[in-house]
Amino acid sequence: MAIACLHTAESNVAVFDAAAAALGANLTHLVRADLLQAAEAAGGMTPAVAAKTAALLHRLAEGADAVLLTCSTLGPVAPEVASRTPVPVLRVDAALAREALATGGRLAVLCAAATTVEPTRALFAAAAGGSQDKLDIRLVPGAWDAFKAGEIERYHALVAGAADAAYAAGAEVVALAQASMAGAAALCRAGRPLTSPAAGLAAALQAAAAR
Repeated sequence: MAIACLHTAESNVAVFDAAAAALGANLTHLVRADLLQAAEAAGGMTPAVAAKTAALLHRLAEGADAVLLTCSTLGPVAPEVASRTPVPVLRVDAALAREALATGGRLAVLCAAATTVEPTRALFAAAAGGSQDKLDIRLVPGAWDAFKAGEIERYHALVAGAADAAYAAGAEVVALAQASMAGAAALCRAGRPLTSPAAGLAAALQAAAAR
């Protein structure tokens, strides 16, 4: 199965290649950092950013068995495009939300970028049937600044520290909303957070096989 990935961070290429190796998936990558930069500059998704993202997803769908949008900020565009393409188009964090909520218990969802908070809240609330009673969506202070500065080790350390703090505060499940956060999971001491790359790729492979 050929899965085409649309990223907004170059570093996510290696993250998804590593996850794909374990699943036997064949990936192609397109990186468009400008899309997230434009959304951040505007304080969130705009019609122009959504239109550009949709056009790229349509283009990727022409040569793949499934398309995976790996940016949580842009995630809401994927289901809109999916209804108009012959192949599955998925947002990577949708599978994460389903997995996290299926475990039950008190859930904390960590975000690094401020523009990811509201799309993540909406995604997890929808997966929970519209309820937000058990959802604790948290922004990790300073993490995104570290990521944008290229300080990936510090970025992961900050995320891991926030995950451990969430466990200490009573969270039974911690989910790392953004794919770029996945490397922090191995640094956590209080538990093993859920991450999106492997879950998202597995969902894309399953959707492609079900066509």
